[in-house]
Amino acid sequence: MNGFTIFIYEWKHFLRNPFKVVALLLFMVAGIYGLHNGADLYHQHQAEISKINEEIDEEREKYGAYLDEGKAGPENAPWVDMTTPYWSVWFSYTYHFKTPSPALVYSVGQAEQYGFYKKVNFWASPYDADMGEEIANPERLQTGTLDFAFVLLYLSPLLLLVLLYNVTGLESEQGFMPLIEVQTAAKTTWLLSRVSFYSSMVFGLVVLLLIYGAVLTGVFTSASQAFGKMLVYAFIYLLIWTLSYFLTLRKGKSIISNTLKMVGIWLLFTFILPAALHQWISIEKPANLMVEVIDATRDERQKLYDRPDSIKQAQLDAMFPKIVDSPVARDSTKISRAMSYSTSAYVNDLMKKSTAAIEKEYQERNQLIAQTFWLNPVAFFHNRFNLISETHFNDYQAYRTQIQDMIDKQIEVMVVDMWHDVKVDKVKYVAYQKLLAAK
Repeated sequence: MNGFTIFIYEWKHFLRNPFKVVALLLFMVAGIYGLHNGADLYHQHQAEISKINEEIDEEREKYGAYLDEGKAGPENAPWVDMTTPYWSVWFSYTYHFKTPSPALVYSVGQAEQYGFYKKVNFWASPYDADMGEEIANPERLQTGTLDFAFVLLYLSPLLLLVLLYNVTGLESEQGFMPLIEVQTAAKTTWLLSRVSFYSSMVFGLVVLLLIYGAVLTGVFTSASQAFGKMLVYAFIYLLIWTLSYFLTLRKGKSIISNTLKMVGIWLLFTFILPAALHQWISIEKPANLMVEVIDATRDERQKLYDRPDSIKQAQLDAMFPKIVDSPVARDSTKISRAMSYSTSAYVNDLMKKSTAAIEKEYQERNQLIAQTFWLNPVAFFHNRFNLISETHFNDYQAYRTQIQDMIDKQIEVMVVDMWHDVKVDKVKYVAYQKLLAAK
């Protein structure tokens, strides 16, 4: 009995088993559903970004028109003076977007929890409430969201279990094993061929689902490498489960024994170990309650306002050496107003110092999680899928860093130009928009 004959036999056996056929169909339906959830989120992000860009253009035209008409600003806001750097930068309507990757269709990751667009101004922070918080995959399920990564990570090994549960066990219970051993060169080869048939079937279905997902968001057009990486990791992941089940079946004697052992392996690596390690990590590195940011926002900011002007001026000069001996610094009638408008620079510096400790804790927590990957393969592969889909925590950390860089740049441009008493016209206003845009 050669491998091809075994495959033909197994195919007929599969078709005669409604339980296995239904399991395969349910897996396919779950995969398609997960892909559509990812694709819908991708298209929603794209549509929202397009909508915001249209609004940005409208607002910029609106405030640029005041400069064209020689007006300082809206009549109902007499305090606004678009000819000053402060208000011109404020109304530059600078946004930063976390543009979704087409590979989002495969793994939603943190895309549902973290903000993907941010209006950047000199009072903003990467840790504002609109940036969102992370939730875990089980919590996501409670909200009714299921992505393709979850289907692949948790349901594909369960599907393999359903397809393989009675391999060898049925033959042993019915007394066919001696006959099989006579007909085959080796029992191990016979078993490997049967297991390979089902694992190939599952992998083939996964490949078809990956292709279907790629079509939904245009992965082949602009993120073809993501498809290849997903294919490789999916193959390795399924191979690991196939080998573990193969070794279980090789020593198995009955259907019940084999099934219980495989269910135990599935529960151990998909639920028990991840839950235990998550609990341990939560104890070692508890979730940050953002106390530093709250204290900075509530208490430390007020202390900044109460400091003497001489201390404020010294700090401002240290942050922006270009304003030392500037025209406004030499004009006693303008210095008080300029210092008041420069308050955001002090607050921004305070917030950066406060969030530095938070980012350090995040980094240490992620390093601790990475150290458990050798014992927690499901978390490792989920981590890889998120990286491929650009929905990983690190992607959003980089996004926050970019936002902070834009805030720093906006404050610097505003403060330096204001202290040099720059007068803004339409050309300068447009120049601000280009200068302050994300690189």
